[in-house]
Amino acid sequence: MDSHRSDSLPDARAAGLSNDDLVLLAELAKGVTVDRVGRRLDISGRTVRRRLRGICDRIGVATAIEAVAWAARRRLI
Repeated sequence: MDSHRSDSLPDARAAGLSNDDLVLLAELAKGVTVDRVGRRLDISGRTVRRRLRGICDRIGVATAIEAVAWAARRRLI
């Protein structure tokens, strides 16, 4: 893991984000569709959407795009 990413991990931990949550956000940041993220993570698209809603709630944003931007600004993804 890059040193700039490990420095920001306390932000992720404080927000209650797991490594799996960060992987999900990183995949979305690449432009991968929700259904394809689900296939890559071996979960359903519906589960991806539910987990994404939980991520948004934990970090205090309204949309997936905002969640990706939040993580990117903190260099988590």
